[in-house]
Parts: sequence; structure tokens; C-alpha cells
Amino acid sequence: MNKSGLIEALSKKEDLTEKKAIDLVNLVFKGFTEELKKGGRIEIRGFGSFVVRNYMDYTGRNPKTGKNIRVSPKKLPFFKVGKELKARVDGKS
Repeated sequence: MNKSGLIEALSKKEDLTEKKAIDLVNLVFKGFTEELKKGGRIEIRGFGSFVVRNYMDYTGRNPKTGKNIRVSPKKLPFFKVGKELKARVDGKS
């Protein structure tokens, strides 16, 4: 499912206009983004959690040229799946 599929499912299930569903999905995504930018953690019980991981600089390789390059430090979002979701996907619940 992608973002437009989520919007469509939400509008049908909750009998919302497409505009209202778009606004709701964007509000949630914006809230997640802002919290992660601040270095916060998002936990959705039964689903999983989002955190930001910090990566130090390192020497990588350009796959096209094969030359070594310096990769600067970065922050990347990371998702850790919850136990309940793992069990549901595996068919154990």
C-alpha cells in the first residue's frame, strides 16, 4: 500500500471526503517527521517504533567508478517492528 492507497482506504472506511482524508494522513506524517527531526521517538503499540540513528562519517566506494569516497555523517530514520505485528504477519495471532 502506498500513500494514495492509504488515503483512499481511510476515506472509504470512515466515510470522509478525499480532501479530509488527505489532510488527516498529511497531518500524521508531518507530526511523525517533526518528532523525528527533534530526535524524538515514535511508538505505536502493537505496530512498532520509529527512531533516528546517527551514523558517523566513513569511507565508501563509488559503485560506478570504484573510487573511494568520504561519506559524511548522517541521521536516518529507522523502524523497529513490534512483537504483535510480527506475530500477526506470521499468522500466529
